[in-house]
Amino acid sequence: MSTVRLTMAQALVRYLAAQSIEVDGQVEPLFAGVFAIFGHGNVAGMGEALYHCQDSLPTLRAHNEQGMAHAAIAFAKQQRRRRMMACTTSIGPGALNMVTAAGLAHANRLPVLLLPGDTFASRAPDPVLQQVEHFGSPSTTVNDCFRPVSRYFDRINRPEQLLSSLPAALATLLDPVDCGPATLALPQDVQTFAYDYPEAFFTPQVHRVRRPAIEQCQLDAAVEALLKAERPLIISGGGTLYSGAEEVLANIAEQHGIPVAESQAGKGALSAHHPFNVGAIGVTGSAAANALAREADVILAVGTRHQDFTSGSWALYTEQLPLLINLNVARHDAFKHNALAVIGDALEGLQAISERLDGWQASSEWQQRSRDERDAWLKVVEQVTAPTSVALPSDAQVLGAVNRSAGEQATVVCAAGGLPGELHKLWQASGAGSYHVEYGFSCMGYELAGGLGVKMAAPEREVYVLVGDGSYLMLNSELATSVMLGHKLIVVVLDNRGFGCINRLQHATGGAGFNNLLKDCRTVGGGAPKTDFAQHAAALGCLSEKVEGIEGLEAALERARAADRSYLITLDTDPLESTEEGGAWWDVAVPEVSPRDEVNKAYAGYLEAKSHQH
Repeated sequence: MSTVRLTMAQALVRYLAAQSIEVDGQVEPLFAGVFAIFGHGNVAGMGEALYHCQDSLPTLRAHNEQGMAHAAIAFAKQQRRRRMMACTTSIGPGALNMVTAAGLAHANRLPVLLLPGDTFASRAPDPVLQQVEHFGSPSTTVNDCFRPVSRYFDRINRPEQLLSSLPAALATLLDPVDCGPATLALPQDVQTFAYDYPEAFFTPQVHRVRRPAIEQCQLDAAVEALLKAERPLIISGGGTLYSGAEEVLANIAEQHGIPVAESQAGKGALSAHHPFNVGAIGVTGSAAANALAREADVILAVGTRHQDFTSGSWALYTEQLPLLINLNVARHDAFKHNALAVIGDALEGLQAISERLDGWQASSEWQQRSRDERDAWLKVVEQVTAPTSVALPSDAQVLGAVNRSAGEQATVVCAAGGLPGELHKLWQASGAGSYHVEYGFSCMGYELAGGLGVKMAAPEREVYVLVGDGSYLMLNSELATSVMLGHKLIVVVLDNRGFGCINRLQHATGGAGFNNLLKDCRTVGGGAPKTDFAQHAAALGCLSEKVEGIEGLEAALERARAADRSYLITLDTDPLESTEEGGAWWDVAVPEVSPRDEVNKAYAGYLEAKSHQH
């Protein structure tokens, strides 16, 4: 057997560089690159290995470990989980900074390879700088924090362990069911150990998307249920996009007269202009989709994990529950809530179902009802997103201006706070790839780093990042990375002087305004400082400006589109106003007793709403 002597780090890098994927007949590198922030736990081993592979596996320097992992995850999401990136850090705080991002990838079932440095496997110099000692468990390090937020975890204590662990990690990253973060903890001494690796281990491999087939008996049951339906509804989740099923989704809606509602992850699978797209469903849903969901007799849920925002905390449906059919590649999701499970790929499943429904359509009354509800909702969208001359515009009016400016070949990026809800309800997505909102983990700080990852995945698109002042202050350093790497973003900061979304929730549950808006926080006598986001962004290398109102925003967006690098626009917005139309109840527990009458009243309302929860 022919072998080659390499360090563990060299072998790891060489293996990653040898992996490719075929998508729609095109072969591309599976790993687009490695984000790296070097420290004493990875600079000598991984750093030296990456230096020699810059052409086949580019190394990208970031500014924050959590931020670079967010960017890598966003890249994979925008690539529909077909291509991905790796991230390497030093030990200790560098590694721990990625744990939040790992949780985000796990919740959203998105692939990212995390390669945190670790303490010495030999333990000879223990305790080393940045090592957290566990007196009763010396083999435990901070990297064990990755275990509950990784789909695959291993610590490479000998260089030959790569031969089994690295392919296993890759299989997890590529698996449509188990997809999520894979973590290989790399002790810094083991990174430098040499081993005679079989040359066959580095043979170039071309991977292909795996499409699990549908069981015939499950298909039969689903088709039988749909043939009896008069008022069917499809809920399109993220799995529709990951399987590339948007065209067949449109066909099944048109051929069989079935309205389609969208989860956050599934938004964009159908263009907002499609006549059977009735909009977002659930807590942040359209009045159209939610009205149809309450009256549907059969719901075909495609590729959704039924997060509480999608189901309205399972109080969205009436007492006469619809028959739920879950078409999902993951058994765990397919069997949720006593559903009729159809386990398999969304594209394969929708095609098979449509063929078996040949000639069948939903009732003409139901199709007319969906058209009427859709038309009524679009009038609401037009009304609440229309331009205004008020000094403090609402979030809806801001995103309306951005939506009109962005056009058909743009992607909007967002994550936490009130903006994702307004976007889910109101943004008119032009199609697949145009809407990128992280709401499975609702992670503040994802926005700017995520925008960087999206732009890396789709450089031909104009990428618009909508972010509140709270999220911007939490994590903004990858703006500098976007300038450094030449990946232009258009960023709109909606400054409502605090955590406006959670302030509204605080009041809705009977609480007093407290510790959310800056005016309600403990501060110095003069109050919290007014952050100049435009100056801050300029200091990071961006072009930037502060504007007033929607008219000022619209003019600034034109200048931003013409710019040659990342451009930030900031404006003051109303922290209290949100779109009242549409939506559904969300289960947020209210204190059972309180000295505040407002809380006691909210608790009574909570009990009433909870009585409708299935």
